[in-house]
Amino acid sequence: MSLLVVGLSHRSAPVSVLERASLSVDDQVKLAQDTVAAEPATEAAVLATCNRIELYADVDKFHAGVAELSTLLAQHSGVGLEELTPYLYVHYEDRAVHHLFSVACGLDSMVVGEGQILGQIKDALARAQELHTAGRLLNDLFQQALRVGKRAHSETGIDRAGQSLVTFGLEQLSRSKDVPAWARGRKALVIGAGSMSSLAAATLARAGVAEVVIANRTRERAERLARILTEGGDTDLRARAIPMDAVPAELTRADVVVSCTGATGLVLSAETIAAAVEGRTGAPAAVVEDDTQRPDSGRTAVKQDVRETPLGPAAAEPGFSLMGESAVAGMDAATLEQHGAWVDNGTADRREAARAGADPQADAELIAALAATAATVGRVPEHRRPEPVAAVRPEPVLFVLDLAMPRDVDAAVHRLAGVRLVDIESLAEASADAPMAADVDQVRRIVSDEVAAFGAAQRAAHITPTVVALRAMAADVVSSEIARLEGRLPGLDDKQRAEITQTVRRVVDKLLHAPTVRVKQLAAEPGGAGYADALRTLFDLDPETVASVSRADNDSEKHRKNRGPA
Repeated sequence: MSLLVVGLSHRSAPVSVLERASLSVDDQVKLAQDTVAAEPATEAAVLATCNRIELYADVDKFHAGVAELSTLLAQHSGVGLEELTPYLYVHYEDRAVHHLFSVACGLDSMVVGEGQILGQIKDALARAQELHTAGRLLNDLFQQALRVGKRAHSETGIDRAGQSLVTFGLEQLSRSKDVPAWARGRKALVIGAGSMSSLAAATLARAGVAEVVIANRTRERAERLARILTEGGDTDLRARAIPMDAVPAELTRADVVVSCTGATGLVLSAETIAAAVEGRTGAPAAVVEDDTQRPDSGRTAVKQDVRETPLGPAAAEPGFSLMGESAVAGMDAATLEQHGAWVDNGTADRREAARAGADPQADAELIAALAATAATVGRVPEHRRPEPVAAVRPEPVLFVLDLAMPRDVDAAVHRLAGVRLVDIESLAEASADAPMAADVDQVRRIVSDEVAAFGAAQRAAHITPTVVALRAMAADVVSSEIARLEGRLPGLDDKQRAEITQTVRRVVDKLLHAPTVRVKQLAAEPGGAGYADALRTLFDLDPETVASVSRADNDSEKHRKNRGPA
């Protein structure tokens, strides 16, 4: 097994980079096809969600594989390789298996324990099977990941550790109030009719909203979702579909807006939201400057010019820019160095810093100096400047949840008084402080056990063609010797000939039984890959015979598994 995964997620990259690197379905298809067309890879699958982009491949060379997969990710995402590289992570062989199993269990999700990722893994496998880019390794891997994820949810309480991104987002909108109590009687506008939007509409319906309006570019899909929401006749919920061009007018009626489309540009601009607020209140929407409001806070931070002097050799240096200062508090030396590289390479952040009058290069140098201090004294102090003075922000009249990647809603909406916006970025910040359930440890143990079992099975499967070829060679030897015996003893009757043939075969089977069983056991252990080579050398097996057995086995397995994921 030479499994390699190269990717980026909410844990390794800022939302601004994930947003720009997002892949459409067509991009994912082309990426998988180009990967198997590249020299180091024989199989490929793409797992792309709202907060991760990962490319899985079976490669024959590690370094060449990393270089090729990274280049392909950069090409298809449209983010330059030099800019993308600092945010990429690489996992190989057992670590790659561990990573996917953890993802399938929800351990690597923005909201720990959410189960929606299982459907996304299933879709990724189905797409790879349809494209015929998944062979034995990736079929086995993704099928097993689905089983491990289901096991984690059925055998543990991981569901209690988190919930779907939709539910978590609604809790952030309501400031952790009881969502049904907060939503009851409100009017909701859902933009998009895909899986995430459908889940949002269903969640709002269960929470007790009075009306759900569905807007989608394909009117038929919106109408179908509206019908599903009102099926059964035992609900007072009103649901209807509207065209996308009716969204601005509908915003003036809605209390809650959820948007999750596949659009590559903004769906709701700050001007559109401001106009909706004005339509509801009769007064222009105020803009709060330097707003750092978060979904769990009802207050707005007001910028202060007073700063504390940082400790260490940086004390005589000018203050950090907002970008640098807000990023380094509490970091250890290694993390500071990594952040220094991020500042030095982040072109988008250079532009932001330039607008703020800061010097990114000075930030990078200052961070490097702080890293030296942190290596000696520990971490950079958590409190680097006074807490901002807070001013009460007016209660919102419009609640907006943006679950799209790239974002559907202009981030400037955060600064509009009368609106509360929760997006992927704010959800990532909120989830970082979420408590971890005790069941997470149990899931981690399940993942570790399953990774060991998967590795053993793959190593054992690797030696199977060699064992089959050995037994085929032994059968040929038996047949040859029986034919020679018949030539020398032509007077044998059928009963005698059958008895001799059976005896010879029993002897050969008994001689091969213990070694072949034992070699499979040894091959399943870590470091057991060399036993297949030893067996081929000891018995002088034809490599082409072994390869033909492996090809036939792979073709049979591919035909069976490409019928669809479990």
